[in-house]
Amino acid sequence: MNTDNACFVRPALAALCVTSLVTLAACGGSVCVGLDGCGGAGVVPNIAISGTAATGTALASAAVSFSCAQGSGSTLSDGGGRYSITFNATLPCIVTVTSGGTALHSVAFAGGTFNTTPETELMLVYLASQLGTSETSLIAGFPSNSQFQQVLANQADVLAAQSATVTNLQQHYALTLTAPAFLTTPFIVGQAGVDSDLGALAAAGAIDTNGMPDPAAVSLLSAAGLAHPLTATSTPSSSTGGAGGTGSSTGGMM
Repeated sequence: MNTDNACFVRPALAALCVTSLVTLAACGGSVCVGLDGCGGAGVVPNIAISGTAATGTALASAAVSFSCAQGSGSTLSDGGGRYSITFNATLPCIVTVTSGGTALHSVAFAGGTFNTTPETELMLVYLASQLGTSETSLIAGFPSNSQFQQVLANQADVLAAQSATVTNLQQHYALTLTAPAFLTTPFIVGQAGVDSDLGALAAAGAIDTNGMPDPAAVSLLSAAGLAHPLTATSTPSSSTGGAGGTGSSTGGMM
């Protein structure tokens, strides 16, 4: 059989050939994988995020959900509050950990370690205030608000908010935090570092008995963020971090 005329042998094969040609044209002439579209086009990346959820004690067997710019996922923490997930999503992601009456939030701008603690909750309060909104509105509007997504994707903005959170807590509560990089530092509940800092904050009154930030701490970080607004938005950093600012402020004390 002349293979050059194979498309005209059977109607079913002809339809297959036509579909292939249309798909090839849509690819701009590049090779397509199967008939689903252009290879690599519109593919949601596979990311891996892990961390620890704690308030000074582990949030064990807690529900952990990830709401991302595109895609979502969920898992459970283990007995030590540790969680890990690999799923298809476009960064950034807001992380929500729920255990009984405690609901804490965090953000992941890349794959890797991103913890969820009262400190990350206060960091989001600060970022929301920088954006002229509340943390509740930031979380609710995140899936459809491009500015919120750009800021939370920008490593420089998030880490500046982390630094401002540490500075304000230390000065207001007259203590020294030993792990200022609380968002991305791996830790084990019961050991020195992020977890002992949470214990110190609880003893100082910044964290209440339910493991949530005390209202006074929330007000402190909200006012601090409002005093250092993000006034402009530009290209966010990549999922692996990098340069690129979105605002005129680097945070700090009120």
